[in-house]
Amino acid sequence: MQAFGIDIGGSGIKGAPVDVATGKMLADRNKILTPRPSTPEAVADVVREVARSFGWKGLTGITFPGVVTGGTIRTAANVDKSWIGTDAARLFSKAVGGDVAVLNDADAAGIAEMMFGAGKGERGTVLMLTFGTGIGSALFTGGLLVPNTEFGHLEIRGKDAESRASERGKTEHGWGWKEWAQRVDEYLQRVEALVSPDLIIAGGGISKESEKWVPLLTGVRARIVPATLQNDAGIVGAAMAATGMGTTRTTDAGTEASVTAAVAAASAAATAK
Repeated sequence: MQAFGIDIGGSGIKGAPVDVATGKMLADRNKILTPRPSTPEAVADVVREVARSFGWKGLTGITFPGVVTGGTIRTAANVDKSWIGTDAARLFSKAVGGDVAVLNDADAAGIAEMMFGAGKGERGTVLMLTFGTGIGSALFTGGLLVPNTEFGHLEIRGKDAESRASERGKTEHGWGWKEWAQRVDEYLQRVEALVSPDLIIAGGGISKESEKWVPLLTGVRARIVPATLQNDAGIVGAAMAATGMGTTRTTDAGTEASVTAAVAAASAAATAK
């Protein structure tokens, strides 16, 4: 089964068709810079352009960098504040010409990693963190998603954690890998104290250079591994949300537990027409 995934980020909007049975993208993704200002109308125009570039008119899932409940945007830390209160499901449905599922970007990435990537078959508590313009988070326990955790906004040293430990923070301050990893390590220690994960999956664009910084993270007890799908995880997870075909295996129980209900809680299956 095929679906289209679109991943909206603070710096770029990218999409591609996906085989949701295998988690493989069926074409090279198309990425367009996030417009400035990143208002709902401007972003919707780019979403329309990305979908049309593939001639896509079928099932579509779309991620958003903020809290999404019932298809409505509740927070917008790294895009225009006019998004808050916007019915994104309805807006994007009009843009692509069909029903869409809308969910938090890190939740989508986590769903993909739990099904096809570094979290596949993992038991216990798994935390997916995406390091990019901000820091997204997706928390799983027993294979089930706890949506909209937004751990990137924890306060550390009087500031939003993502201002210190995101990829954008590294770039803006000109930190080398060691300097930046120290800040990431401090952030991970704070998160670990709150949720005690068994596994932390490090994702986002900077995960493709994981060998330069993940080995420097020494202050955390949990296992830390790079995301297998790297920065494509959001696209794959969005497509999975569109079809409701996301499942993860809870190895301790030996049965499959569906994350479809959790995705529905995050996006309300995007009932807008």
